[in-house]
Amino acid sequence: MIEKMYKQSVYYLDILCNRIGERCVGSDGNREATRFLEKELAAAGWKTSAAEFDAIDWEDGGARLECDGNSFEVFVGHYSLSFKGSAPLLAISTIDELEHAEITGKIILLHGPIAREQLMPKNFVFYNPEESRKIIALLEKGNPAAVIGATGRNSALAGGVYPFPLIEDGDFDIPSVYMTEEEGMRLAVHSGSQANLESVSERIPGKGYNIIAARGPEDAGRIVVTAHIDAKKGTRGAIDNATGVIVLMLLAELLRDYNGKRQIELVAFNGEDYYAVPGQMNYIAANQEKFGNMILDINIDGAGYHEGPSAFSEFNLPEELSEKLTHIIDSYPGLTKGPQWPQGDHSIFVQFGVPAVAVTSKWFIDNMESQDVTHTPKDRPEITDCHKLVEIANALNELIRMI
Repeated sequence: MIEKMYKQSVYYLDILCNRIGERCVGSDGNREATRFLEKELAAAGWKTSAAEFDAIDWEDGGARLECDGNSFEVFVGHYSLSFKGSAPLLAISTIDELEHAEITGKIILLHGPIAREQLMPKNFVFYNPEESRKIIALLEKGNPAAVIGATGRNSALAGGVYPFPLIEDGDFDIPSVYMTEEEGMRLAVHSGSQANLESVSERIPGKGYNIIAARGPEDAGRIVVTAHIDAKKGTRGAIDNATGVIVLMLLAELLRDYNGKRQIELVAFNGEDYYAVPGQMNYIAANQEKFGNMILDINIDGAGYHEGPSAFSEFNLPEELSEKLTHIIDSYPGLTKGPQWPQGDHSIFVQFGVPAVAVTSKWFIDNMESQDVTHTPKDRPEITDCHKLVEIANALNELIRMI
């Protein structure tokens, strides 16, 4: 049985990461992945549904920047509008400078402290600090011709990619590009000169889907198992998060004969790595009055890294449920308890008062501030160990049946 599950995991990983490849929300690959998942869950005997929502795919046509006869390496801002033109360059490093500068019609270089963290999308409801909201508001009020973000590394918010796009927001309509800190330092000395910028970008309206599978009595308390199926543009998304989706499929097969008193719901969210989290918002809208009926959320994200154990982190578990989880963890050699971490879809359930367990790789937690894998081309099947996914699925099957 274990060997069969392992081979199935390898097969699923190949389908999601190699044959389908990129799974960014709104893309053909994303829709192919959700169709594949729904078919597999239905084949395991689950009642499935696909919740549709609007989404934007995005194509990057490249960018170039020149100033005072010098060329600078720039990248198209994710989901940005295109731009082609010439305007005075103005370098800004703090919010105070931005607040007092005349930026209308200029090409603005944001560098230094003001570009330390990725700006949260305008309509991102789960985490949007005041500083980020203020910068966005000042930019929109000032209406510059374009924005250049010179960014460093920020693995906790932007993943392992360097440089990261300062602005990643399809609801923000000032064209933007980004560059490394080093290029930003080179460019900043030309503040006041005329800059020539061309950035080619296209927003492509489309559809996305959450895939939901259910089993068990509808009037019973729900155990919801979640994993996001989307991945960042430019990555195959192996541990972020093909492995989580694979655990859902393995678990569906293990629970094929489940006839317990709880309703089990398997949910493939679509949008965790997308600026507008549309799948999550769709699910919240559909369950606004139903979170009180949920006993537990189990969210899998970042699991299956080839180094170290799998970490199970608990959030507000009742004592009896916490003891059950501890028993399960102690029963499997590759599992350990992990600390709480907020960067995942389990946070949605926690905010609505639902106890949660977040499943990931201990390596991911230990290196969250410095890793250079997620959101990059390095996130490939070669960095995973499918034996770990089998172990996680068996442990979750046992936990669910105990509840």
